[in-house]
Amino acid sequence: MPTQRRRPRFLKAFLISLGTIVCVIVLAVGGLFLYLQYGLSHNITKASLLPDEPGSVTRNPVAGNAQNILLIGSDTRSGTIDNLQGNSDVIQLVHISNGDKKISVIDFPRDLYVAIPGYPMNKINWSYARGGAPLLVETLQNLLGVHIDHVAQIDFTGFADLTNDLGGVEVYVPQGYSEGGISAGTQNPIGFGSWTKGWHHMNGDQALGFVRERHQLTLGDIDRGVDEQEWIHAIVKKMLTPSVLLNPVKLVQATNDLTKNATVDQTMTVSYLDNLAVNLAQLNPSDVSYYTAPWSGFATNVDGDVDTVNMPQMKLLGQALNQDKMASYTYDEHAMQ
Repeated sequence: MPTQRRRPRFLKAFLISLGTIVCVIVLAVGGLFLYLQYGLSHNITKASLLPDEPGSVTRNPVAGNAQNILLIGSDTRSGTIDNLQGNSDVIQLVHISNGDKKISVIDFPRDLYVAIPGYPMNKINWSYARGGAPLLVETLQNLLGVHIDHVAQIDFTGFADLTNDLGGVEVYVPQGYSEGGISAGTQNPIGFGSWTKGWHHMNGDQALGFVRERHQLTLGDIDRGVDEQEWIHAIVKKMLTPSVLLNPVKLVQATNDLTKNATVDQTMTVSYLDNLAVNLAQLNPSDVSYYTAPWSGFATNVDGDVDTVNMPQMKLLGQALNQDKMASYTYDEHAMQ
């Protein structure tokens, strides 16, 4: 991906934070800064998204100030987020390296068959449906042997609204499919839509259909995770355009639509988000790498169709995260278009 031209720090801070934890909006100019701060303080909901007990997984001092932030997309389809309702169709672990130099985004397919603390093995998505974000965090910490610092959770409505705020986004479709087509006289999908391989302009409803489709994709929810990351990447690239970055109206609109659909853990303060954004201000989209959690195949059991974990590779991923050595981890890294 070509290196992007450097832009002012407050704009880059806004962009990179959006691409990672999705609900960070900071550092505009003058009165806009105060308005954005107001949105962060009053719109974002805080909840107990982290486990009550820290458990046996603790931070590794070798990793320095590296951060692990769990990003959850909740498929409630209701406009609100409830810790014990809906499915976690988006499970992305965002690793920010020591010194805030690189970002790694790892997708965990919803059907990944894993050990769940206090319960029999099941799909990783089941841990969220059963115990909300805290149980999902515990499940991932045990699977990887890595401490998760924060959780940011957003309803799909927020993703769709953000896409519309930006006037739609250009999304690369890695694998074409057809499920229902487009409603006559509109651009909205029937079912999950119909797309050919290649670049497409998508509005919020179309993008929702795109990332919800899995049945007609070759690798099911494995491929859907890649599509989710394509959408995230498309939003990041659109945010880089001057028509968005230099438009206070669009920035405020995006702030409102994101924050009103977002929930973060109790320790993710506005001050923390501000500092994180400032520290990430020098990054470019090329500093963000995307991965799929290691898997080795498919199986069918009492819990349905599941994705089998590649445990040797998962251990290596956990070590890379735990020691902040993702720069040397290359398994299944895929570059965005």
